[in-house]
Amino acid sequence: MAWPLLLIALGSINGLLFASDLDTAEQLFREGKYTESEVASAAQVELGIWNERWTRVLMRCQLVQGKYAEALAVYENAVKRYPTSVTLRMMGIDALRHSGGTPEQIELENARTFQLLQSSTLRYASRDNLIAAGRYFTAQGEDARDILELFYDRVRDSDPNYLEAYIATAELALEKGDFKVAGDTLQAAERVDASDPRTAYLLARSFESSDSSIADASLKRALSINPNHVPSLLFQAESAIDREQYEAAERSISAVLKINAKQPEAWALRAVIAHLRGEYDQEKELRSKALETWNRNPQVDSLIGVKLSQKYRFAEGAEYQRRALTMDPGYLPAQFQLAQDLLRLGENDIGWQMASGVAESDPYNVVAHNLTTLKDRLNGFSVLETEDMIVRMDPDEARIYGGAVMELLREARSVLCQKYEIQPDAPIAVEIFPEQNDFAIRTFGLPGGDGYLGVCFGRVITANSPASQGERPSNWKSVLWHEFCHVVTLEKTKNRMPRWLSEGISVYEERAHDASWGESMTPTYRKMMLGDELTPVSQLSGAFLSPKSPMHLQFAYYESSLVVEFIIEKYGIEALRKILVDLGDGMDIKDALGRNVGSTAKLDSEFAEHAKTLANAFGAKADWSRDGFPERPSQQQLTDWLKTHPHNYWALTTAAEMAIAAKQYELAADYLKQLDELGTFTGEQNGPLERLSIVYRQLGQVDAERNTLSRIINHSSDALPSLNRLIELSKASKDWKQVANYSDQVLAIQPLLPGGHQSLAEAAEQLDQPARAINPLTALTYMQPVDPAGLHYRLAKALADSDQSDQAKHHVLIALDEAPRYRDAHQLLLQLVHPDETPSEPLSAGMATDKDTQ
Repeated sequence: MAWPLLLIALGSINGLLFASDLDTAEQLFREGKYTESEVASAAQVELGIWNERWTRVLMRCQLVQGKYAEALAVYENAVKRYPTSVTLRMMGIDALRHSGGTPEQIELENARTFQLLQSSTLRYASRDNLIAAGRYFTAQGEDARDILELFYDRVRDSDPNYLEAYIATAELALEKGDFKVAGDTLQAAERVDASDPRTAYLLARSFESSDSSIADASLKRALSINPNHVPSLLFQAESAIDREQYEAAERSISAVLKINAKQPEAWALRAVIAHLRGEYDQEKELRSKALETWNRNPQVDSLIGVKLSQKYRFAEGAEYQRRALTMDPGYLPAQFQLAQDLLRLGENDIGWQMASGVAESDPYNVVAHNLTTLKDRLNGFSVLETEDMIVRMDPDEARIYGGAVMELLREARSVLCQKYEIQPDAPIAVEIFPEQNDFAIRTFGLPGGDGYLGVCFGRVITANSPASQGERPSNWKSVLWHEFCHVVTLEKTKNRMPRWLSEGISVYEERAHDASWGESMTPTYRKMMLGDELTPVSQLSGAFLSPKSPMHLQFAYYESSLVVEFIIEKYGIEALRKILVDLGDGMDIKDALGRNVGSTAKLDSEFAEHAKTLANAFGAKADWSRDGFPERPSQQQLTDWLKTHPHNYWALTTAAEMAIAAKQYELAADYLKQLDELGTFTGEQNGPLERLSIVYRQLGQVDAERNTLSRIINHSSDALPSLNRLIELSKASKDWKQVANYSDQVLAIQPLLPGGHQSLAEAAEQLDQPARAINPLTALTYMQPVDPAGLHYRLAKALADSDQSDQAKHHVLIALDEAPRYRDAHQLLLQLVHPDETPSEPLSAGMATDKDTQ
């Protein structure tokens, strides 16, 4: 249909089609009214209006709608009139690629563009041509900092209100993983012009990994400005895939394909969904559709690979990156993603080599730079290795508790592999970082990741050491048990399992191994389960990706573990194992559940009822209502309230807090004991049970304090203050068996401070268990002891009593090197050298009776 006829046919649309106002046409495009904008701009181009911007608007409309051949025809006519327009040439290359242009034709257009950029006319180029030049050189892999300085910053300096410079800068920063620069730039861009959907969309991208609430709000705003904004719709589809909400993803993809039936990324995302559903033949067809307009487009396979890797399917993701690199060996995003995939698969040699190569080729790639810097630090780590385990740790930490790490991992492997009937056929790599930022860089590529204690990629585990966690670290044994469970279940399913099930099994297995590990019921969880915070099982994975708060994320872990517990209790462990087998065979989670425990709808309903039963059973005698309870009650209001609501949890808790603050410990104890009788106590930090232990201590009621502290550690895996107090009390009563037991629990939380080692060594010596004293005494030798001679003597004696005479000699000699006149050390050395001889006379009177540290 000729353009004049099309104008007549569409002339009634909004009364704007015959407008010659360029700003109006651009605004129509910005709002997603692509047909109207196309018609208006086409009319002006046909009339021969001498303004290149009309041509650009027309081509943008055609390209976004997939009218690549038409866009190419417009370009071929326009470039004769505007031969020095870099912007136009960049759009022409895009049109040529998607119109079946040969590699030779595309290379020729690139050469012509480069020739133009080399000419002296560029020095007098317009703002838009400078931005286009920057984008051209970005695509060629030129140094990003040079592009910023020579093009984007130059434009922003000359015109601080030119939006396109901000957009281009943010796009470049996002491409290189510099989310802070991207976020700052876009916030500045919003102050210039908040009516362009691109700023809101890019802002969503920049906050995607750090603040989901900002990302979600920005994406909604982008789509409110332009409901047909293709990048935003694709991002929405990606987010839905991440949440395993495939129907929602399909709706967003369909919206894109309604705009452009040939859109490559849309078809690529459909291929991802097909792969995740195990529909591999359909996946091939959809991939072919994605490559239909440009059969050597590396972005298609790279995007598919990225989304699969985000689902922890690193082997499949890596294969897609290799496909992308066969199409374009120089495509840096695929190179770097492949490097990351290989590192997460444990293929470290080639993974680090590729990451270093990307960092050298692309110095502004923040993630690549971070990884290569981290590699230098990793080279200094100690390696603890067995046939099936490789642990990398800081050397000092490895000497102190590396042996305990290996022992814990061996136990986890034995118990969990047997339970889930799987044996990994390659060594498991574990990397433990004393610096939280190093952990985050190794795990996520960027500093941050607060709240994560460990991450498992399959056969690679990364974890924070207690050194990175402040005064009250988490139980490292619990963390590693959790992560090793991921190894087992990911191996069982070939990394094909939803997030909720993977996390749910790991938290469940923590509790199964030790009742104090993992998540357990709290008043907050009770409220969430009985309110509207309980997530249907079919939507649980999404609860991990966009939680409203850190508490909601923790609740997602807890709820997932309850689902697993429910499945095991109702259908048996064999049903759970069968679900994992089906997932490993490529079955969708809905089908796997349906085959073994019933439909997801049924599971949603049954579990919701089960969860409410559990929640109601917690503190069943308590009054949990807040209706009418004053927000900040006075003492008198509280007293009056309790007269009519004697079992109210919130009133009793508040009353106890106020009594403690007023140092009315007897009264506080009464309130807290009432809470205990109502069955509301948990081991949560700073909860009523911890407060009760403090109250008993203030009252001098040692037995009651000890019993309360014992209850705390039975409920909590990281109650370090309670354990230290129990050690103190047990030493006072000379209960050395309990001292040793509590010290072991301290070392499962904080092995990097001397306290736990000192107590365990002392208890072992008092119990005449020399073998048990060896490890803590050895650890203490690496902690800058005040009395190194005495410490090495004690270690030597423990080794000698454990029939390890060679090691005993080594340490007694160290003691004598520190204190040459150390009498007991001399005597021990004589016994070690002449074990069958008993000294017939005392040692020389000139020798010190104890030791001389001269």
